[in-house]
Amino acid sequence: MIAKIHSAIPSGYSGTLIEVEGDINHGLPAFNIVGMAAKTVSEARERVKSAIISAGFSFPDQRVTINLAPAGLQKSGTGLDLPIALNILMLSGQLRQVALKNTLFIGELSLSGQLRPIPGIINLVEIAKQHGFTTVIIPYQNLTQAHLIKDIQLLGAHSLQEIFLYLKGQKSISTPENLDTRPKNVVENTETDVLEHIYGQAQAKRALIIAAAGHHNLLISGPPGAGKTLLAKTIPSLLPPLSLPEQIAVTKLYSLANLTHDIVTTRPFRHPHHSASSAAILGSSNHLDITPGEVSLAHHGVLFLDELPEFRRDVLESLRQPLEDHTITITRTHARATFPANFMLIATMNPCPCGYLGDPAHECTCTPVQIQNYQRKLSGPLLDRIDLQLSVKKVENSQLSSRPQKVSTPETTLAIQKITQARAFQASRYHSRTIHNSALNSYQTSLLPISPAATNLLKSASKKLNLSARSYFKVIKVARTIADLENSELVQKEHLAEALQYRL
Repeated sequence: MIAKIHSAIPSGYSGTLIEVEGDINHGLPAFNIVGMAAKTVSEARERVKSAIISAGFSFPDQRVTINLAPAGLQKSGTGLDLPIALNILMLSGQLRQVALKNTLFIGELSLSGQLRPIPGIINLVEIAKQHGFTTVIIPYQNLTQAHLIKDIQLLGAHSLQEIFLYLKGQKSISTPENLDTRPKNVVENTETDVLEHIYGQAQAKRALIIAAAGHHNLLISGPPGAGKTLLAKTIPSLLPPLSLPEQIAVTKLYSLANLTHDIVTTRPFRHPHHSASSAAILGSSNHLDITPGEVSLAHHGVLFLDELPEFRRDVLESLRQPLEDHTITITRTHARATFPANFMLIATMNPCPCGYLGDPAHECTCTPVQIQNYQRKLSGPLLDRIDLQLSVKKVENSQLSSRPQKVSTPETTLAIQKITQARAFQASRYHSRTIHNSALNSYQTSLLPISPAATNLLKSASKKLNLSARSYFKVIKVARTIADLENSELVQKEHLAEALQYRL
């Protein structure tokens, strides 16, 4: 007798349909799983056997063989526990196979037969929908994320016994009407700093607003205590909430990384330590699966690299491709995966190892060689990909001791209004809420309307500053964002002049 049940496993940013085949024969009792099963799947034998017995069913005293097709694909993860258990119940005659038509099963089993949530559930529901399945039965804890995918029936179960009774027609499994789809644990962003918390630094605040409006990369340089980190941490307060398509994309990535089983609704703000490895930044591999790294977890949000030159040079150079393409492709001997990586890079740095180069209040103690080696960690091609670059100075203590003036409208509120307006202009211009000025290619940038005076200034400045082709177009894109903030149809000379200040 052969029994078949369909399931799915995550595969990079997508999923793969798996057919769980079972066969039972007379002979010495045995339970084998074949089909390139990884250790997590092979260990399902003990989990499934214990779960079946604990749920009150009988485990067949015969030779049971489970095949995972396609056999040439390596399978990992614990989501195949449930379909394997149901397959055995069919083989032993405790469940009819006809009851499983057009239904896909996913879930990890505990030894007691309870269902546990699995990572990457959105990918699996999507693949089920693409292959025409009408119903997907999953662990109840995965329902919140799975409901981001529409037009497919989702049933959340608590145990193997509950699913058995449902398939026998003795119990119904229905999604509660009051299912809470709000995030219970917001893991992406806990920063609460706003512009009002920062004294002075008017130009830096302006750069933050431009960066947030056009999704531009930003590098802030200055001495210790100038407020660089505090400035960077105000970015989340300036960004709008995620749209539904963005929620799905970001939640998929967080689910694949097994960081949450809830829906991500606020923009990510990733802040890795400078000791992070290349695998942690780009994506890691456990010899079977490739999971997203920080550049992907910051998708549609911010990747904040504090003290940029302290990161390893190979880590920094590896950012060049995702900064340009907004995707990251990770290739290993056994697998290959591509993840989205459309993030804003916000970075800070000191001008030298001691931090006081150019500071009139402190003498720099670094040698010229130390300064050169320190600054050499940031290559020209990497800096060329950062749209806005500025230096900040320390705020005078006299300003720090003064109380901020009360205003009718907070500074952050005014900034958000301008940013929302600028993003609305871009959404109308590009017919998409996920395309911003920073994402335009060179051809699209050349089509932006620029006034004759601004064109002449750009030609003159590009010669004097020896701008590369990439920098040339980045200046135009930043100027376009400034024009959007000023509600201007044309990029005027003053917009371009301000954009050039961030390339000096």
